Amino acid sequence: MKILVAVKRVVDHNVRIRVRADGTGVETDNVRMSMNPFCRHAVEAAMRLAEAGAATEIVVVSIGPKQSNDVILTALAMGAHRGILLEAEGRVETLTVAKLLGAVVAEEKPDLVLLGKQSVDDDSNHVGQMLAGLLGWPQATFASEIKVAGAGLEVTREVDFGRTTVQIALPAIVTADLRLNEPRNAGLPMVMKARQKPLAVRPAAEFGIDLTPRLTVERVSPPAERVAGAKVATVPELAKLIAADVAELEAL
Repeated sequence: MKILVAVKRVVDHNVRIRVRADGTGVETDNVRMSMNPFCRHAVEAAMRLAEAGAATEIVVVSIGPKQSNDVILTALAMGAHRGILLEAEGRVETLTVAKLLGAVVAEEKPDLVLLGKQSVDDDSNHVGQMLAGLLGWPQATFASEIKVAGAGLEVTREVDFGRTTVQIALPAIVTADLRLNEPRNAGLPMVMKARQKPLAVRPAAEFGIDLTPRLTVERVSPPAERVAGAKVATVPELAKLIAADVAELEAL
């Protein structure tokens, strides 16, 4: 089985997000960037399938600026075999990402495409479903467990009422949830070896897909600051404040 894993470069999830002063977006200059956490779970899932003997090749693809090769190198250090960077400047919308991935799938012909269920920057949760629709492939989203079952896969999914298990035939699309696994940390020797692995850089424009965004971001603003709390000296005083808040809510 050949696996294609899509990864995205985002602001590190440990960094406190700051909105630019002009309201045009989130500040990314001199900010630590890393692989989207959900994408790390997708890479780890691919590695475990390979270690179980179910996968023979893992190809990692990312779409974004040239700096995105660092997240590909992270995936290669985790054990992926080779990487592809589709270089594109500026904002690439989810439908465009799905179309570009579809073009890569047409060339690479993988049996399985793994993605994070969403990215932590825009939280769209679009690409996996859009890609499955464009390709006409079966999909299993929000995966918390993946098992090989005969010629297909058995995937346990996170749903509103708990978990459900489905069987899908290959080729297929699977999107990873956080409870799918615990991603490994690559040691320094693996990081050094990753630089020797094949990494192809190609302009996204060469696929003939229109990269022009269809949506215009008018303004980005931070959430309102929380009002500081206050200490009360006695229980009756607290009860009085609660009663005032209840009366205010009832009046709305």
